[in-house]
Amino acid sequence: MQADPGLLERVLANLLDNAVRHGAQGGVVEVSATAGEMSARLKIVDHGPGVPEHQRDGMFQPFQRVGNGGTYGVGLGLTVARGFMEAMDGVLIADGSSGGGLTMRLRLPLAK
Repeated sequence: MQADPGLLERVLANLLDNAVRHGAQGGVVEVSATAGEMSARLKIVDHGPGVPEHQRDGMFQPFQRVGNGGTYGVGLGLTVARGFMEAMDGVLIADGSSGGGLTMRLRLPLAK
């Protein structure tokens, strides 16, 4: 299966918006991509307060919002983003960032 450009655009828009809103005020959001023989990997890194490790899997559940400090939305963005990634045979996970913050990792298989 090939990645759907529209779905991938929505995933990236959501993750970048989250990184800007929840990252360090005035901070930099880092985006990088690499490709191997089997998959492409993207990484979006912010240096905000981050999410405790025990809450990271839960933030992909519907209607979940981590913290209430000026956030908006109903808590579906990450659920939809992960669902879109899975529909494209991809993976979306959250990790901590070096020095604080959150790293969103995406992996998509490359076309054969």
